[in-house]
Amino acid sequence: MIREVVVVGHPGVLGMELIGACDIFSFANELAAEAGRPPAYRVTVASKGGGTLTLGGGLELAGTADLASLRRPIDTLLIVGGRCAHEAAEDDAFVRVVRRMAARSRRVGALCTGAFILAAAGLLEGRRATTHWLFGDLLAQRHPGVSVDTDPVFTDSDGVWTSAGVTASFDLLLSFVEEDLGADVARDVARILVVFLRRTGNQAQYSAQLQTQVADRRPVRELQQYIADHPDADLSLAALARRLNMSPRHLGRVFCQQVGMSPGRYVERIRLETARRRLEESDQSVEAVAVSAGFGSTETMRRVFVSNLAVSPADYRRRFGRSQKGSPE
Repeated sequence: MIREVVVVGHPGVLGMELIGACDIFSFANELAAEAGRPPAYRVTVASKGGGTLTLGGGLELAGTADLASLRRPIDTLLIVGGRCAHEAAEDDAFVRVVRRMAARSRRVGALCTGAFILAAAGLLEGRRATTHWLFGDLLAQRHPGVSVDTDPVFTDSDGVWTSAGVTASFDLLLSFVEEDLGADVARDVARILVVFLRRTGNQAQYSAQLQTQVADRRPVRELQQYIADHPDADLSLAALARRLNMSPRHLGRVFCQQVGMSPGRYVERIRLETARRRLEESDQSVEAVAVSAGFGSTETMRRVFVSNLAVSPADYRRRFGRSQKGSPE
């Protein structure tokens, strides 16, 4: 069965998302051909009125289809974002066409700020949605009926999907490939793209390292990297201070100034992120994850999970893990 995918652009659309979406489905087709199977997807890039579409960086994409003229049943309708998406959402004629096409589609998704267009079409009303973290407040302000959550990489709310910023759209699209063709195909596409397969929708848009400042001072910056690379090491304030030949008190003061939080809080965030990733992607027991992520004991890890995520490590794995082999707490 071939699935009709319509990728919808607008003036100023982000080329990385639009072309990336086309490439992901194209790679899935190539893998199908190598396995002797027919192509799984037929992708059409469409826009209002069709013709040449100017991308956000000034490049022009010729030959897009007129969205309103498409007649075939649509399997997946994807609305692509960009810095001008909230302006495209003010084009009533364009929004009406999107609403009409969505009603004919099995699956509807918005990449990044494409959520503004789905929201304008009324498709996110009463639903949970995400978008690029820079534009979350604006989306919530414009559409108070939408439950905007800028933490997840992507969301699925009653069959309407939204993704976070830019490359997070790849995670959403890989989840579509996995749903359609299986985990093995999605994993092979991810390998071609040299990206992780795959961040689950519940994962945060940006990591603990990106949520915090990168220190200006090289020794502190290198200490941040050491913490990320060695979460199971002795990362007590005294041990970290010895690495920089500082007193613990002086390191605490400098680290807070440079990073925006205490060394202890930073270490906890890194260990939490490490544990989440291992619970999602590995077959390690909960006990083994607690040790390898640097918590030392399952009880310590449990306290951190409940405090930050309101869920225990074992429940987290049951909800989001790819394996069900984790040991109970």
